Amino acid sequence: MTLSLFDTHAHLNVDTFADNVDPVVQRAKENGVAGIMVIGIDVATSRKACELAALHPGFIFAAVGIQPNSVAESRPDDFSVIQELAGCPGVRAIGETGLDCYWDDTPLKMQHDFFDRHMQLCRDTALPMVIHMRESGKLIVEQLRRQATVPSGVMHSYTGDLELAVQCLELGLYISFAGMVTFKKSEELRTIAKAIPEDRLLVETDSPYLSPEPLRGKRPNEPARVEHTLRCIAETRGVTAEYLANVTTANAKRLFQLP
Repeated sequence: MTLSLFDTHAHLNVDTFADNVDPVVQRAKENGVAGIMVIGIDVATSRKACELAALHPGFIFAAVGIQPNSVAESRPDDFSVIQELAGCPGVRAIGETGLDCYWDDTPLKMQHDFFDRHMQLCRDTALPMVIHMRESGKLIVEQLRRQATVPSGVMHSYTGDLELAVQCLELGLYISFAGMVTFKKSEELRTIAKAIPEDRLLVETDSPYLSPEPLRGKRPNEPARVEHTLRCIAETRGVTAEYLANVTTANAKRLFQLP
């Protein structure tokens, strides 16, 4: 039986897919993918996400933003461009934003500032946020707790521990898992995926990165492969893949305010 799937985080707007988006989209549809959220990491990729959403209405949706590792390279007027792009048809989220303490591309003070800007844009537009987290979970929760109101959103490609996941859930966020949850060494991450309430659980590919088992290391990853992540989590949770696919797709449509 073909599953009903939603890839909540893909980068079909990068050079890897410059000449082959159409066949990637076709393979996704053939494998039961009902929708793809294409994520911006800077002005150029945010524009491309909007273009792809316009070319594939009702199937590809766009998130616009400046990812933490892109902030230092952004120009003074780039965030105002993101604000304008947020009004384009097909834009259903802001991001990706957040914090990254693994790479040192952007000073942490600038990352905090842009994270605040993105959250305010979420409030202004009533759109959810897509949060990037790498070795920064505690700092992200602290910054969220300083907000007067926390926009709805998703912790994408979750890699934190269960305690952090509970704190994110308490703040109203969804938790999304990518291909890493399928890796043999990721038993702890699967335990966390099992514990997430089903109405807050999402799946993604983070294409072209993080190909899931049994395709690990085979790049580029693409939305058609989200099925492997979904099946792994379903097995971990002791439910059918068909059931969990329907649940996670409904969750994605609710978070991104889709029909």
